[in-house]
Amino acid sequence: MSTTTIRLPDELKARVAAAAERAGMTSHSFILQAVAEKVSQEERRADFDQVAEQRYAQIVASGKTIPWDEMRRYLEDRLAGKAATRLIAKKLARQ
Repeated sequence: MSTTTIRLPDELKARVAAAAERAGMTSHSFILQAVAEKVSQEERRADFDQVAEQRYAQIVASGKTIPWDEMRRYLEDRLAGKAATRLIAKKLARQ
């Protein structure tokens, strides 16, 4: 395991110490957990962005999509436990 030094302003260091104490852990463990959570959050965001870009590229390539009003009705029916027919993507109407 490597060592990294960070410089915290006194006020932030005190806040970290207080939060760590409330959580029942050391400041070191608290900071490690905070960094791990932030990295995980950023990785999830990058994955989300990648999926969104791939889906958009598919829409652009195929020219097909499902209008929002149809998708919303479909989702509302599914949530209500109603039988819902699977929607089929159609060519986008160009204006």
